[in-house]
Amino acid sequence: MADNITEEIVVDLSDEMRVRREKLAKLVAEGKDPFEITKYDLDATAKDILDNYEAYEGKQVSIAGRIMSKRVMGKASFVHILDATAKIQLYVQINTLGEEVYSAFKTWDIGDIIGVKGEVFKTRSGETSIKAEAVKLLSKSLRPLPEKWHGLKDTDMRYRQRYVDLIVNPEVKDTFVKRSLILKEIRSYLDSKGFLEVDTPILTPFEIGASARPFVTHHNTLDMDMYLRIETELYLKRLIVGGFDKVYEVGRIFRNEGMDTKHNPEFTSIELYQAYTDYKGMMDIVIEMNTMLAEKICGSRKIMYQGNEIDMGNWEKLTMVEAVKKYSGADYYAWESDEAARAVAKELKVDVPENATKGTVLVELFDAYVEDKLIQPTIIYDYPVENSPLAKRKPDEPAFTERFEYFINCTEFGNAFSELNDPIDQKERFEKQVAAKRLEEPNTTAQVDEDYVTALEYGLAPTGGLGFGIDRLVMLLTDSASIRDVLLFPTMKQIDAPQAKPAAEAAPVAEAAPVVEEPVAEVIDFSKVEIEPLFSDFVDFETFSKSDFRAVKVKACEAVKKSKKLLQFTLDDGTGTDRTILSGIHAFYEPEELVGKTLIAITNLPPRTMMGIESNGMIISAVHSEEGEEKLHVLMVDDHIPAGAKLY
Repeated sequence: MADNITEEIVVDLSDEMRVRREKLAKLVAEGKDPFEITKYDLDATAKDILDNYEAYEGKQVSIAGRIMSKRVMGKASFVHILDATAKIQLYVQINTLGEEVYSAFKTWDIGDIIGVKGEVFKTRSGETSIKAEAVKLLSKSLRPLPEKWHGLKDTDMRYRQRYVDLIVNPEVKDTFVKRSLILKEIRSYLDSKGFLEVDTPILTPFEIGASARPFVTHHNTLDMDMYLRIETELYLKRLIVGGFDKVYEVGRIFRNEGMDTKHNPEFTSIELYQAYTDYKGMMDIVIEMNTMLAEKICGSRKIMYQGNEIDMGNWEKLTMVEAVKKYSGADYYAWESDEAARAVAKELKVDVPENATKGTVLVELFDAYVEDKLIQPTIIYDYPVENSPLAKRKPDEPAFTERFEYFINCTEFGNAFSELNDPIDQKERFEKQVAAKRLEEPNTTAQVDEDYVTALEYGLAPTGGLGFGIDRLVMLLTDSASIRDVLLFPTMKQIDAPQAKPAAEAAPVAEAAPVVEEPVAEVIDFSKVEIEPLFSDFVDFETFSKSDFRAVKVKACEAVKKSKKLLQFTLDDGTGTDRTILSGIHAFYEPEELVGKTLIAITNLPPRTMMGIESNGMIISAVHSEEGEEKLHVLMVDDHIPAGAKLY
């Protein structure tokens, strides 16, 4: 049975993959199975040799790496191998290796991993190389490296198969090396300030009232639901209660929410807490640490991010009231009542809840008028108490809290408080938070963290706290457009997953064999498809011909805040200026599915404002119904079509 399965698998393989497996089978038959090799001793790296040629010239080295290119010229060959550090050339001769070894070498493929011993020298063209005196096949590559990834790059496949992305795109590896360096520098900075790194639970016993939605799992032994943490804050502050004056955690956080170029369901944050300081002490840390990181990682306080020069050594500080007045003209202190505040919001065309307070209106105006103006590093402080349940009130102005967020390139990077340490006030805020969540989600299991309140009752010293996302910081310091570019293995929607067979039909475990799956197209039962009736009214040709249909490349896509339907596209339309289009298709697509795709849009429609954002055009989709349910497919075209190409 197993032999039959193997035969069926081989038939389904591409010609090149089949040839590679045949080569492996021949090696195994000859007793030369490369997968049995367990060790190969190394004494040099490609980068060391390239950077220090004088020290290595004429010396014997032992090196290993993946074959990336190969030129066989009769009795001599040139090969480039890639190790963990760089790519280096090998010069391989039949006279040096002998006919048998050289003949075997010629059968090796691009992607195979080999070990080489030989002498370092320079070719006539001046390229540092290794003259191979011994070569060994250490691992056989059964799949060819995809040539299409050179140049154009399929972003979706890059994220799904990061291992191949790292092989063929050296700049990708550089990004993750920098990520590691950023974490190292942050730890070094905090350690030098006397902070202690700690670990707190990832699994928590209940859902808290915060707005973030958690992932739920079940602990079998305890027979209880548990929740993946949405923050590390409350456990860290328990440690301040316990007598640690300075603590921090580099922690993985999980939020069961939307995905776009700035959000992934799991991400890394750093939270730190310091006793006997306040939010202004945290401001000092933010400015000093970020300035240091720019200098050490990028070599300058001035960095480039997506075409904007950012001065990481120059920070502006504004209260939220000052910022809203600066960019919208609305003055919080001129509002005599909540009703007056709502009237201002209406005048400025910002939607707010019917019962919105002055503080709520202020936050909504900030979102609509301020955030997208904050390109240079800016600290916005003194937030309304309505949206700051864990921050201490300002003693001289209790409608506001001692809280700040900092923004760079129109994006929030971190959040800090003078921590609330009044247990009575804290419990009341928790209760309001839980009540609000139950109104929004009647089936929520959210509850007050009574144990945290108990901890506060023992006494929490005046404390400053700061939390910031590592992923967005890495994006900034590596000039990466999407969070997926800085996560080694970002969360991806599973594509073309074969449906599980019923248990009775499942093959016995003993007969299981690896199967190479080819992508399976979505199957539509066309007998159930209902098409909207065609328009009976004619449109004159002259009017229709004025519609400008263009191919557009999706540079970025994200969910519009507070909208369940809208996605905001940033598009390359071939003009050199980004185009923004909003489309109500979030029910059918997650933003990350569309980044990198080539779509069709009408580009000469009048601008239309939705949710405070101006949309310039329309994304073209195909719509039909199946058994009364609407189905939608965005019109995507071949990526070879350039941005701006006109449809006729």
